[in-house]
Amino acid sequence: MVLLISNDDGIEARGIHALAEAVKDFGRVVVVAPHRERSTAGHSLTLHKPLRLKKIAEDVYSASGSPADCIYLGIREVLGAQPDFILSGINAGANLGTDVHYSGTVAAAREGALMNIPSYAFSLVQSAHEHSKQPASKLDYESAARAARRVFESTHQLKFPPHCLLNVNIPNRPHAENLPIQVARQGMRYYTNEVIKRQDPRGKDYYWIGGAYAGFQHAALSDCNAVEAGNIAIAPITIDCTHNDFYATLKDQPL
Repeated sequence: MVLLISNDDGIEARGIHALAEAVKDFGRVVVVAPHRERSTAGHSLTLHKPLRLKKIAEDVYSASGSPADCIYLGIREVLGAQPDFILSGINAGANLGTDVHYSGTVAAAREGALMNIPSYAFSLVQSAHEHSKQPASKLDYESAARAARRVFESTHQLKFPPHCLLNVNIPNRPHAENLPIQVARQGMRYYTNEVIKRQDPRGKDYYWIGGAYAGFQHAALSDCNAVEAGNIAIAPITIDCTHNDFYATLKDQPL
């Protein structure tokens, strides 16, 4: 079995090494990750400038591009073939609900799902509401890695539908591997969407975008509710974004 591992927190992040260590006995583990943090990079490929790929150690590489670039290079350059599974993470923070559209962690798994490779995105939820990030020293990646292994061990023999990935969010708790696992639907998270305008020393304007976390829509079956209840949330996500009910409405509409 060949496992390709990536993330969006960078090659030096604790989470990716904890994940690789936790699953190393399943087979060959190959790590290809960004050379620096690429959080919220989304699903982007670098097409208009060259990429650098650096070998750090045996089966460990850093790349100058996005998380999706890392999967692309990992398959086509490092491995030269498709791996059996792609595992992305462990992310420092939640990827719940609508976060999946911005997340580089999820994008790495989605790049695999596009190629019909069974893929997982693992994230460590720092707190139920994440109003502020906890110091890195308080993130229990080792427990989260054991939880990720438990999820992988119990699901990797399932037949994944075409273009599907599992988005897994793990509460930051001691012995997280013992928490209940809840299969959930993708929820909805909200942010304040602030724009902060400032001036540089030359008097030119610049902007910081992206506001603070502002809560989530409560829905009994959502991944947000599952994690708030102290459970590990597993949400199956597909590439097809078609809204079937609205599709049917449009089909019946004279246009």
